[in-house]
Amino acid sequence: MSVWKNLLQRWNQSWQPIKREADLLKQRMFRQQIPLFLVGIGLTAAIAACSGGTTNHSVGTSPAGQTVAQNNPDLQLTLVSFAVTKAAHDAIIPKFVEQWKKEHNQTISFSQASYGGSGSQAQKVIEGGLEGDIVHLALGLDINKIVSAGLIAPGWEKRTPNQGVASKSVVALAVRPGNPKGIKNFADLARNGVSIVTANPTTSGVARWNFLALWNSVIKTSGDETKALDFVTQVYRNVPELPEDARLAREVFYKRGVGDALLNYENEIILAQQQGEKVEYVVPDVNISIENPVAIVDRNVDKHGTRKVAEAFVKFLFTPEAQEEFAKVGFRPIDEAIAKEKEFVEKYPKIHKLSTVQDFGGWDQVQQKFFADGGVFDQIQTRIKK
Repeated sequence: MSVWKNLLQRWNQSWQPIKREADLLKQRMFRQQIPLFLVGIGLTAAIAACSGGTTNHSVGTSPAGQTVAQNNPDLQLTLVSFAVTKAAHDAIIPKFVEQWKKEHNQTISFSQASYGGSGSQAQKVIEGGLEGDIVHLALGLDINKIVSAGLIAPGWEKRTPNQGVASKSVVALAVRPGNPKGIKNFADLARNGVSIVTANPTTSGVARWNFLALWNSVIKTSGDETKALDFVTQVYRNVPELPEDARLAREVFYKRGVGDALLNYENEIILAQQQGEKVEYVVPDVNISIENPVAIVDRNVDKHGTRKVAEAFVKFLFTPEAQEEFAKVGFRPIDEAIAKEKEFVEKYPKIHKLSTVQDFGGWDQVQQKFFADGGVFDQIQTRIKK
């Protein structure tokens, strides 16, 4: 028995050095792992701080993708606008692209396959069918709808020059060659035997401007809303049909030969003349300023990382260089210096009694009073059908 004890004691003594080396090795490994563990914790905390955890970006903020996109050598903007601005933007965009390339060494391209009716364009942006970075629409009401949908931050008109109005026009009356009915102003549209073509103001932005111009022509001369209601009712009695939008209204007038006069944008009639069409028109001296606003779609530019270049393009639209291009294709210049150029003084006769939508309380009040269900336009339709 003592022999076995001696053997066991000797074996333990021989194992002790190996055990001590193993213990020392484990201690060294533990000390090396602690700094790595702490570094891992630090990196995790730093990443969490930079990313802001799971907080979502609100409208009007710029996510991390903004920097990546701005540093990208190529960048695309999506411009959503209404049909009659295309000729102007086709001339303006190359000038902006050239300037941006020169100043920032970045190539910008534009998606422009998105010209159409203003109201339908706004709806496509709201529904996500068109992820526009910039919208240039026929009336502020359409931009306000995008604001209500949460894609544009409130106060958009205060963040751009001229309250956001980048282009403007007035209502003109296209007439048949030689103007056989002798139409000179809005009052002539209420005469018996005169047939009028205009789109439906419940579906068309242009038609809303037309309606306001008719109403305003009485308010500015008599100040009596009762007379305005009677006059506008008589005009719409002379309207044989109400096309859905301005484009269909033009087809009814020119292609189908319906009507003695067509209510339309002055700029669109001028552009048609420039394109070789034989168009005659008159511009009533009591009129309304058709104002087409532009705005950045905050949620989309932050999603696409295009805010910086989108803001630069919007500002460019108000420069003399861009405003001259608008004026060339029929829009009345916003820039006073451009408006005083001889070419444009002759092109755009002065309107002596010119109102704005603000004179009616702004688009929200106009929509509620005139075009909402049960509004003035519905009342007129009821009077006509009786």
